Amino acid sequence: MTFDRNSWQKEHRKKNQNKDTKVYEKTKAGFLMRTYRNMLSRILGIQKKKAYLYKGKDILDKESFYLFALSDQQFNLLFDSWTEAGYPRKYTPSIDRMDSTVGYTIGNITWITHSENSKKGANTRWQNQLQ
Repeated sequence: MTFDRNSWQKEHRKKNQNKDTKVYEKTKAGFLMRTYRNMLSRILGIQKKKAYLYKGKDILDKESFYLFALSDQQFNLLFDSWTEAGYPRKYTPSIDRMDSTVGYTIGNITWITHSENSKKGANTRWQNQLQ
């Protein structure tokens, strides 16, 4: 009998309701892993919602993203504040593309809170409707 790690992992996660994954994603390494995976799925068109905003745009490689984030003072401040506050969604660190016509590249990304990024997106949609 062969051991299928993916099947075991899926069954384990299902049994404990992803408890281990949720704990890991509250560490810097786990948080950055999830953030990068979400960025990549937007660029590849896996996430269909608002695909026209992301699909096919540039994205830095995973190692460069991790180095960028871990050495970024703003990310570390936001992450620590989010952790100390008990992980409220509005304070979650969020990657922001300063120019939405460009992908996730050094010089075009910065860290803001989830709340700030949501407001920024809402303001952009509102301005586009006026044009």
